[in-house]
Amino acid sequence: MNSIVPDRPAENANRRHAVPMAMAERELTAFFSAVMQLFGREQAELSAEDWLHELTEIEGSPSSTGAWRSITAKASSRLADRVKALSLSTQFTSA
Repeated sequence: MNSIVPDRPAENANRRHAVPMAMAERELTAFFSAVMQLFGREQAELSAEDWLHELTEIEGSPSSTGAWRSITAKASSRLADRVKALSLSTQFTSA
C-alpha cells in the first residue's frame, strides 16, 4: 500500500509566513493597546487603520523586528499629527 507523503514545500511555505504574521500580530496588538490606553478606542481604531495602510505600502513582508517597528513609527507619526490637530482645534474653540 502506498502512503501519502505530505506536501513539504507548502508546509515550509506556511512556516515561513507564520513567523512574520505572528510578528505583525504582536506589533499591531501592542500598538493598538497602547493607543487605546492613552487616547481611547476611536484613535486606536484610526491608528490601526494607519498601521495597516503603512503595511500595504511596503513591498514584501518585513522580516525583522526593526521593520515592523518602522511601520509602527509611521503610524505613530500619523497619530501625533491627528492628536495635534485635535488639540489645536479644541484650543481655538475654547478660547
